[in-house]
Amino acid sequence: MIHLLKKYFSLPLFLFCTSLFPLRLLAQPKYEFRAVWVATVDNIDWPSSKYLSSDSQKAEFIKLLDLHQGNGMNAIIAQIRPATDAFYPSQYEPWSEWLTGTQGKPPVPYYDPLEFMITETHKRGMEFHAWMNPYRAEFKIGGSSIAPEHITKLHPEWFLPYGDKLYFDPGNKQVQNFVTNVVTDVVHRYNVDAIHFDDYFYPYRIAGKEFPDSVSYVKYAHGINKDNWRRSNVDSIILLLSRAIKKENKFCKFGISPFGVWRNIDKDPEGSNTRAGQTNYDDLYADILLWLRMKWIDYAAPQLYWEFGHKLVGYETLIDWWARHSYGRHLYIGHGIYKAFDSKSGAWKNPGELPNQIKKLREYPQVKGSIYFSSKTFESDPNGWNDSLKNNYYKYPALIPPMEWIDNAKPAIPVINNLTVIDHSNSIEMVFHIQNNLPSIKHYAVYITPKKEDIKNARIYKIVLAGNDLYIRLAAKMIPAEWNNFYLAISAVSNTNNESEFSKLYNISRTNGQWVPGSL
Repeated sequence: MIHLLKKYFSLPLFLFCTSLFPLRLLAQPKYEFRAVWVATVDNIDWPSSKYLSSDSQKAEFIKLLDLHQGNGMNAIIAQIRPATDAFYPSQYEPWSEWLTGTQGKPPVPYYDPLEFMITETHKRGMEFHAWMNPYRAEFKIGGSSIAPEHITKLHPEWFLPYGDKLYFDPGNKQVQNFVTNVVTDVVHRYNVDAIHFDDYFYPYRIAGKEFPDSVSYVKYAHGINKDNWRRSNVDSIILLLSRAIKKENKFCKFGISPFGVWRNIDKDPEGSNTRAGQTNYDDLYADILLWLRMKWIDYAAPQLYWEFGHKLVGYETLIDWWARHSYGRHLYIGHGIYKAFDSKSGAWKNPGELPNQIKKLREYPQVKGSIYFSSKTFESDPNGWNDSLKNNYYKYPALIPPMEWIDNAKPAIPVINNLTVIDHSNSIEMVFHIQNNLPSIKHYAVYITPKKEDIKNARIYKIVLAGNDLYIRLAAKMIPAEWNNFYLAISAVSNTNNESEFSKLYNISRTNGQWVPGSL
């Protein structure tokens, strides 16, 4: 992923104050995954420096969470294992140098960053996906901090240099077991909603250099073609991980964000009508379609970091291709918003590029949402996209789409007692007591509509964390001025994103200029 990113941007930021959307608010899906990648490698997104105090790290993470929640996001994909290191205490790998400046050194004052990130993310009703890199061992040979207990020191025979980086040898069976143990340990000890891998499997090809795995090939390949052998190595670790994750926690999702092109059509009639210089199948040896067909993964999030009309890899061509090749698993689209600051990407200077991409993906029922690379870009509000999201495309909250193959049980209908309405000058506060709140409930969705008969088609106005008592505040501007009454119902949403039927319907009416509970 980050091979495409320039960490530091030289172009000035131009803010656009005009609306990017038509006056009529476009329809928004009730279910939509809306996420941001938070890259920790080389301090791209968080923490901003490897020399921050623990308190400063926490403050930065809270600030970025609040930014993304305000923009309408409902999930965070945070990198916790960027280079065979850890943003959590691990028996397998040392603390990351990008956390404390020195690999193996714990935070001071001590805290568990992963536990902190999960807690703060869940407090906001958002999912936390733990992003791990399976094969990268040393980010820059000779330029990275390496602890004495690092696995490259303990088992140097497991690793291969390529370019300026050091990688696990994917063909080594001991490597596969080690990586599986590292991932399973996280699933066992932490309440992560998903394990997430990006596009780094075998490394991207370097012109004129062959990946130096000939020893493993001779030892393990048993005469099969080298390309097929390499693909089988990646296939086997994906299968191992899929089984291990589900055995440890059957509700934990497993997702992959591959490079945007599986194969070009000139190599395979099933490939996309593209001319990508490298592809998943032929260069990274990652057969993402096999993993989808075999149901080894729960979602794919291809990195479609190109614009509409790109002459080699057009966004419109690829999204159509991926929508036809999701095989019943969830499909999220990765957007390269960092390109708004890339001097070579003129199309991304267009304020309409991202809105048009969102509009396009919503045309496909197979596409369940978006992921943005990366978090830091939103801090500069490129092309006014923050306002575009929170005031238009993501103005109303969305539920994360459930995965029926993981769990399809609907929660019980919430039973509400003691509705209280408090009319403030700029908001309406409603207080409910939930008689049957359970630990399996993640949050409640609040629906309102001016017509009783339309409640089944009403939009979600608010999503609130579960509890015995709900405090729901609606900004006055969310209630159209012409409404003199509206109807309200809530639904329960489980930890696996399944939604209950609606509660009893409540009427809220305006009497003498004040909102009060009405009667049905």
